[in-house]
Amino acid sequence: MKYITSFIVLALLLVSCEGPQGPPGFNGLNGGEVLAQSFEVEVDFFAPTFESVVIFPPNRGIQASDMTLIYILWEEVPANGGGTTDLWRLLPQTVYTNIGEFQYNYDATNGDARIFLDGPGNFDFNNLGPEFLVNQVFRIVVLPVEQASNPLLDITDYNSVMNLAGLSDSDIITIQ
Repeated sequence: MKYITSFIVLALLLVSCEGPQGPPGFNGLNGGEVLAQSFEVEVDFFAPTFESVVIFPPNRGIQASDMTLIYILWEEVPANGGGTTDLWRLLPQTVYTNIGEFQYNYDATNGDARIFLDGPGNFDFNNLGPEFLVNQVFRIVVLPVEQASNPLLDITDYNSVMNLAGLSDSDIITIQ
């Protein structure tokens, strides 16, 4: 009987504990659809750094947790049904030349990307021809973490990444 009385008293205390409503919480950010983004930039590499910093357009909402992928326009190849189509390769991309090998490489933050030439310490980038240094076209694709964690994502396939992200050529922002 003692346990039953204690249980009833405890239940009444827990049920009847009610006070005034607390202050409202802070307004949060508006929810919204998280979208992938794509940028295109044409780069020239010059001594002494052989690099280019690409600043993303402001107010694009790129987060530190987003995945940034950069592709180089490698060549144009014949398309099914005639014409040509662009062939994009994911960086880093190794290039083999008669003077040695080097890479197009990059690093990125949520505000910019640095695209640079990388190679062995003894590689002299000054000996490269303009076909490797001038008018190089890159596409930068920024995927929110929700899309980047998709198990169907094949980052090596530019077209697959664009399709999975729901992006088309008309969504690409050209950076001057």
